[in-house]
Amino acid sequence: MEMGIDSKERHEINLQPPKENNFYLQKFRLYETRSNFYMIGWDSSKTIWKVLKIDRLESSELLIHEDPTIYSEREYLDLLSRIHEGNKSTGGLKFVCLCYGIIGFIKFLGAHYLLVITERREIGKIRGHVVYAITESEMFPVPNSTVLSKMAYSKDENRYIKLLRKMDLTKDYFFSYSYHIMLSFQKNLSNSKTGVAIYETMFVWNEFLTREIHNQLQNTHWTVALVYGFFKQATFKISSQDFILTLIARRSRHYAGTRYLKRGVNEKGRVANDVETEQIVFEDVPEGSPFGATSVVQNRGSIPLFWSQETSRLNVKPDIILSRRDFKFEATKLHFEDLVQRYGNPIIILNLIKTLEKRPREMILRAEFANAIEFLNKDLPEDDRLRFLHWDINKRPRIKAKMALIRLSDVAANALELTGFLHCQLIPTSRTEELQKLSPVSCDDRGDHVKEDLDEMDVEMGNECDKLRGAYCVKVSSVQNGVLRTNCVDCLDRTNVGQYAYGLVALSHQLHALGFVDVDNINIDSHSPLAQDLMQIYEEMGDTLSLQYGGSAAHNKVFSEMRGQWKATTRSQEIIRSVQRFYRNAYMDPGKQDAINVFLGHFQPQEGGPALWELNPDQHYDVRKHGSSPTAERSRYESHYKADLAIACFSLLNCFFYCLKVTLLNHYLVVIVLCHCFMPVITVSLSCNHLTDMKV
Repeated sequence: MEMGIDSKERHEINLQPPKENNFYLQKFRLYETRSNFYMIGWDSSKTIWKVLKIDRLESSELLIHEDPTIYSEREYLDLLSRIHEGNKSTGGLKFVCLCYGIIGFIKFLGAHYLLVITERREIGKIRGHVVYAITESEMFPVPNSTVLSKMAYSKDENRYIKLLRKMDLTKDYFFSYSYHIMLSFQKNLSNSKTGVAIYETMFVWNEFLTREIHNQLQNTHWTVALVYGFFKQATFKISSQDFILTLIARRSRHYAGTRYLKRGVNEKGRVANDVETEQIVFEDVPEGSPFGATSVVQNRGSIPLFWSQETSRLNVKPDIILSRRDFKFEATKLHFEDLVQRYGNPIIILNLIKTLEKRPREMILRAEFANAIEFLNKDLPEDDRLRFLHWDINKRPRIKAKMALIRLSDVAANALELTGFLHCQLIPTSRTEELQKLSPVSCDDRGDHVKEDLDEMDVEMGNECDKLRGAYCVKVSSVQNGVLRTNCVDCLDRTNVGQYAYGLVALSHQLHALGFVDVDNINIDSHSPLAQDLMQIYEEMGDTLSLQYGGSAAHNKVFSEMRGQWKATTRSQEIIRSVQRFYRNAYMDPGKQDAINVFLGHFQPQEGGPALWELNPDQHYDVRKHGSSPTAERSRYESHYKADLAIACFSLLNCFFYCLKVTLLNHYLVVIVLCHCFMPVITVSLSCNHLTDMKV
């Protein structure tokens, strides 16, 4: 399985992903002539310079050529001088911009467009391998203006461009030149995929945009692999020792989208809101020194059944509908087979949805999910059966937050005992004394399933970022095999509490494995400063993932209570977030879903075919196969997305009074929430006027 690592005594491991010819281009200059774009790329040591040429005279096809020559700085400057002299009659060679990698290429109805990163910022390091976020990006049409077709200036083309710009790449996208950030630390140790193949993994969001350049060049020198989700790194101290904690959330690009438009599972077993969360803990030691490393991975994802909720502007809590009966649970089976392929066995399912409701909603999913697990387990060997645990966190609403965390921590401890976690020590091979002291590694049986991953691995680790040379030898003490999968209905609020409980328990074991805490003190008090700091990071992650999928920050009642926050403040905050989520789900998500589908290539515009805004978002996958009636879809689209101001205001007030009824607010809180609700009503008014102007 992909998660596993062999228990060999000694391995020389490449934490740096092997690129073709073993170099990394990290900075680029983009130039243009009338006939070509020229991109010059160089490595961090400024010893390797490469040239890429993109044809600008072809109006419909994308033609890219990479010069096989490796230049010195002086040689590439001489080359640019010759290009300038040769193109003086048409304006010569002009500098366009400094950039930090190609995001990809995209075509709508007219020309291809080049997307590049023009500003970046460092957000962390994984043992010297820098992780960046995008600060600014630019999009350039590839053909020059003299060969652009009329379609490139059309109203539909401009509308697609505006739609793509809704994908804010400066928020929650991150990348690394020298580390496979789309893979867990354990997979980085055992993974043999390189180059183009790594872009095909489920967490690379610009796979579609880079597909054409990769097909033509058969390398990844010029592109960066974007991961969407969350990245946070912090240094903490315990027992007078420093350690670095990194929390990474990787959102799957498969079946990606917004809360009400992407629910449940599709025919391929892909689920909505599928996010892998990894918690890495390193010893904080100088670069080049031996260090201990631990990593634990958990997963969240929508309940893998065919179910949906119709977006309603008049109903705050739409009914849950089992949209299709899959009596053999084929799609559910595919989903769990995929989890086993990714993480190994056992798969532990923590289901946090409600078991008792006055009007059945979540209960419907609870019963069907239990039936699915029971059905699938009948055909599985006892050791490989799905471990299904249900706990209704809302069944006793008066239960204290601390007690809820204690119960979740018990579940987490049991799950961690079953799956284990990665613990290893990395020692530079140049330090011969430490290497001679390495004792045989004793992994338990959990690693037996995946011994083949490292059996033949014997490669050197060079650290390009910090000029380190030589190899690291890895002593593996334990590995993770299996995963805890947590879900509620949205996989946002309750799920985040469950994931924090798991993260806190895992941190205790990680610190113990690294020698930071004694076995007698393995449990970290939930009120300790370290636990509070970890809670803050998980709360930030929860808010980020919730904004991406649900449209508002997460509901954090448990975290607020753990901090001792004033209940009245918490209630007003919960109402505000409910209103924000309702408004964005009802009015903003359709456009957001359209942008996601274009960015990921789920919808590819074709001249003469139906436009994206003529279709329901669910049809973006199928329109090229089955066709569509533009008139019928246009009518459906307009009725679904264009509401007048009266309906908008009524909907928001309906949501507001529902929240009042649920939380039994005092009068002064009504004033607070009304003030926060006033702005969305104005926004809806402007939005409705804008939609009226956008008639197709």
